[in-house]
Amino acid sequence: MKDSVTAENLLSMRGVKISAEIDGNWQDIVHGVDIDLKPGEVLGLIGESGAGKSTLGLAAMGYSRSGCKISEGAITFKGQRLDQMSEKQLQRLRGSKIAYVAQSAAASFNPAHKLIDQYCETPVQHNIASREHSELEAIALYRQLQLPNPESIGFRYPHQISGGQLQRAMTAMAMACKPDLIIFDEPTTALDVTTQIEVLSAIKEIVSTYNTAAIYITHDLAVVAQMADRIQVLKQGNTMEIASTEKMLSDPQHDYTKTLWAVREMSRTAKVLSDDYVVEVKNITATYPGNDLPVLKDVSFKVPRGQTTAVVGESGSGKSTTARVIMGLLQAQQGSVIFNQKTLHKNYRKRSKTELRNIQMIYQMADTALNPKQPIYEIIGRPLAFYQGIKGEENKRRVRELLTLIDLDPDIYYSRLPGELSGGQKQRVSIARALAAEAELIICDEVTSALDQVVAEGILKLLDRLQQEYNLSYLFITHDLATVRAIADQVIVMYQGKVVDQAPTEALFKPPYHPYTEKLLSSVPQMDSHWLDNLLLARANKENEKANEHN
Repeated sequence: MKDSVTAENLLSMRGVKISAEIDGNWQDIVHGVDIDLKPGEVLGLIGESGAGKSTLGLAAMGYSRSGCKISEGAITFKGQRLDQMSEKQLQRLRGSKIAYVAQSAAASFNPAHKLIDQYCETPVQHNIASREHSELEAIALYRQLQLPNPESIGFRYPHQISGGQLQRAMTAMAMACKPDLIIFDEPTTALDVTTQIEVLSAIKEIVSTYNTAAIYITHDLAVVAQMADRIQVLKQGNTMEIASTEKMLSDPQHDYTKTLWAVREMSRTAKVLSDDYVVEVKNITATYPGNDLPVLKDVSFKVPRGQTTAVVGESGSGKSTTARVIMGLLQAQQGSVIFNQKTLHKNYRKRSKTELRNIQMIYQMADTALNPKQPIYEIIGRPLAFYQGIKGEENKRRVRELLTLIDLDPDIYYSRLPGELSGGQKQRVSIARALAAEAELIICDEVTSALDQVVAEGILKLLDRLQQEYNLSYLFITHDLATVRAIADQVIVMYQGKVVDQAPTEALFKPPYHPYTEKLLSSVPQMDSHWLDNLLLARANKENEKANEHN
């Protein structure tokens, strides 16, 4: 990487202010922020939800979201003022010289086109490479990013691969034109810890090999410690402090930074697992239409009533697929789902309204789970009307009660659209929608993975409080083992469509470990800037030792 003092800036942002139209008035949401970035350097932008990280990352491309505008300041890229360019000039730079890796790959890919077609579009349109050469480059990058079957995976549609695989495909797409600058906006948010290591390693290698500069936006402090040369801390659109990664880790100066750096550990009293089960998954084998290979293989477990069962495992292990089978969204070829001692029909369309009401899901990406055109009162009010027949004034009153229950002021949020809420607020609305049905079992599918630590902690405490008040049962799908420690009563570990480990939480985190469970535990990033390099070196040495023993 380039010397951050002597090298000239690739990107310079001076006094940048960004305004948003709120209730008909323009208000600043970023307040005169400066950013400097050298060629080959990685700058980490961190801060809680609403700090302005993604807004500034987009501004580095001369772009602002709908309802926002860059109102003041200068943005200079390779000596050119982006804030003074026409849209046509900016389009020539975007994709070719500056690329963007979005947080939600599922919402960013075109579902109607194959992955490789979307990869090849940019280099072909910018006259950088032919279609044939682009396809070869795509396969090489898929292999470098540890995607399975790199020669053929590009010929699938986005919905045919897992979220973690899709995020890596987007990283490959951003590299298609070998840009000078990439903005990574939470690129490992959707990834399990083992896959995250592979992607972080590949990103570091790509940045180093091509001398690509990067802005790495994240709320995961341990991740940014592995990736960034310098870290810039943001809060409510202001810079709190900037320092080298080593200095920031060892000696943060600002009180706000210290609160971010503090280890946040929720604790709860360990429960004895109940023998009263709300749901039993029994010998489930399932495949997706058009695919003969099973994605679930003889999966069995039980969820105790009023308690939390966590399901962990890497991307593609079958966690979310299991949830889809329980919901009746995917029909199993073998096995059964038993709810309250009654076998459910495999197809949700043939389940009773009561059976549908009793099992609700909170999805990972609230951005795609909430209808952007529906106000909050309609999103929460619909299950009240559909499942319970609550309409009119009673519906309004109950929506306001639910908003209060999830700690959102109904006077402020009742009529807002999802686009006017932060990520954490949207997830709270998703929780209220599930509560509106008065479900007995709520499946939480990576509900905190897209949230910063402060907001995630609030969501977990909310879920814990609601469980105690309403005796709710949770099936909590996650790749965050710190979250598992905080909220789970028992843990199911899945790998390649099978349950490979199952134990009460305290027992699972104590040796002896199942080999795959040990790999998961060792893959949790630490607050040490050398942790990733040391881990990769240790694993490489271990593989070499095995190879030598074999020879």
